[in-house]
Amino acid sequence: MHTRTLLKSATALAGLALPLAAFGPALAQDQVDLRMTIWSANEAHLAMFNEIADGFTELHPGVTVTFDSLPFDSYTTTLTTQIAGGNAPDLAWILETTAADFVNSGALAPLSETFAATEGYELDDVTEQATALWRADGELYAYPFSTSPFALFVNNDLISEAGAQTPAELIEAGEWNWDNAIAIAASVADTGANGLIVRDFNYQIWQNLASIWRGWGADPWSEDGATCTFADAEMVDAMSFIHSAIFETGAMPGPGENVDFFTGDAAMTITQISRASLLPQGDDAFDWDLVPLPSGPAGSYSVIGQAGIGAFGMGDNVDMAVQFLAYLSNPENSAKLAQFFPPARQSLLNAETLGATNPLLSPQQLETVVVAGITNGVVLPGHAGFAEIQQVVRAELDALWQADADVQAVLTSVCDRITPML
Repeated sequence: MHTRTLLKSATALAGLALPLAAFGPALAQDQVDLRMTIWSANEAHLAMFNEIADGFTELHPGVTVTFDSLPFDSYTTTLTTQIAGGNAPDLAWILETTAADFVNSGALAPLSETFAATEGYELDDVTEQATALWRADGELYAYPFSTSPFALFVNNDLISEAGAQTPAELIEAGEWNWDNAIAIAASVADTGANGLIVRDFNYQIWQNLASIWRGWGADPWSEDGATCTFADAEMVDAMSFIHSAIFETGAMPGPGENVDFFTGDAAMTITQISRASLLPQGDDAFDWDLVPLPSGPAGSYSVIGQAGIGAFGMGDNVDMAVQFLAYLSNPENSAKLAQFFPPARQSLLNAETLGATNPLLSPQQLETVVVAGITNGVVLPGHAGFAEIQQVVRAELDALWQADADVQAVLTSVCDRITPML
């Protein structure tokens, strides 16, 4: 098998060709130990994955699968460091933002032939829209196991205590928009609690703000990825709106403030439905809701995060890793995964199927948030060499997270820095 540049990013040690021997000695044929990196350490997620792995072991005695949980914030950096250091996993979750790097790197094993030949797999059930990011020249290199829309979890107790209308009431009145959403958040903040949190943003993972700025029709770069649009009017207006919510109304926590919606400390959080497992139960429970993203000046919209699983095409267990991925993503196990990770299979995209594994969510929530979001959503922004671009943008945006920031000037500086990289 040929070797190629692994990933076109700083963290991937661009230009380094990896020899096959770097991936470790061969294992005994009667024992295969597969390792898969993931970014979740959630006990419910791990229990589900281990259950699926146990089922695969029953079919393939002597084959084990272990799941290596890596911190989300440094996930891609850690993964590519492992690969470059000769400690590549057999399989890995891959973020949508780095899909182009992995798919085009030559590091992943092709999947289409094995999937199509697997009895009962029903590859045609996997939508073309869901697999678009994970294909090159018609070949599938990763399976999109999670296509999850961003939405708002809501703490109705805090909102009612602040004397504000709940999002559900605003939706019923046809007034669920960003102006009203931030007004709710500001009202709750005035009581001493917290308003709106963009989960996992933490003033570092700026691409998660797409869940807001897409309401203005904003994007960081043009559709072909060649032109920076950070400084365009739509993004300036959206970022000005966010800046005001942080520093003027206090509707969003400021830099350095660590607030967790799921402990009952905030009115709303933008995140994905896989976080539903974090909702408190019993005495700690509060009256919660799940609603779509508010409409913005550009109208209604949906944003989805997507994650793929790929098998690395170098090493001694490639065939078995691909077989495990086919098993993990077959119709039966896709239905199990749908409990936390909305599926790419058309047959599973309905409230009845999703409700069987998501008992916390109502049929209306599943239809209006999950199914509609997946059907209409646009994936979070990504780009070839995204890891390096992400770091540069994050550094430039530090100047934005100050009370007296000049939004236009900061965003212009972002474009000045990243235009050569595009």
